[in-house]
Amino acid sequence: MAWFITGDLAEYHAAAGGFLRSRPAENTVLLSVLEILRARGDAVSGDAAPLFGWWRADNGNVRGAFLVTPPHPVLLTPTPLESLEPLARILADAGRPLAGVNAEPAAAEGFAAAWQQHTGVAAETSMRQRLLRLGELVLPAPEPRGRPRAAHAADRDLLVAWLSAFALEADVGDRDHEATVDDRLSYGGLALWEVDGQPVSLAGLTRQVAGMARVGPVYTPPQSRRHGYGAGVTAAVTRRALQAGAREVLLFTDLANPTSNALYHRLGYRPVQDMLVLHFTG
Repeated sequence: MAWFITGDLAEYHAAAGGFLRSRPAENTVLLSVLEILRARGDAVSGDAAPLFGWWRADNGNVRGAFLVTPPHPVLLTPTPLESLEPLARILADAGRPLAGVNAEPAAAEGFAAAWQQHTGVAAETSMRQRLLRLGELVLPAPEPRGRPRAAHAADRDLLVAWLSAFALEADVGDRDHEATVDDRLSYGGLALWEVDGQPVSLAGLTRQVAGMARVGPVYTPPQSRRHGYGAGVTAAVTRRALQAGAREVLLFTDLANPTSNALYHRLGYRPVQDMLVLHFTG
């Protein structure tokens, strides 16, 4: 049993891609990030370069995987608990700085404990999330005023501003929102809900990979809330994913936000697993 580490995206796909695609719901974030990296062809070096790894069991099968795209937390699949201490030791010995860890709770807590053992850096909870999967789409009733439309290049400034506001409100840290918007626009991954020709809500959709697409982010500015616009645009991008052939449509909800939890349940989304995001405080 051992970890194999690489900075080569193609090598990672060849070694761990089958494992990740075998459980697309549980590995949704890793798969989505890999598609972004492959589409962008990012070429960065040093501590900012992505790092990938997989845990191979004695029988040769891949049983776990991770990726790091600084400055974001390490993304870790469900993985044998005995693999967590070796991974923390390898990354600590390499002097690789980590912002935190994002994984199912047992893996996140196990890795954080091992990271503190090897570095002395403690962790604190940043967010508790729940992954939801669409059962059967239930359209909002009554349907909100307005209609959905695809976002386009003329909306770029608004989209950057809204994603920045979403990140600030959700406390998900600094992001390169301009690059995110440009990437999403390149494949039609953002939609707006309009009322009288004015955008009032936003929803995103990831690239489809392994038959899976994930909705998010969903953002409605404060002045436009409590009118059902978020439900309308979420249903619209969900329906678009289904029409494009997605076998699984997923989204994450913040467990501290009962409003969004109730909304997604009404639309037909059901729990898959909980996720824990821990921030390293050192």
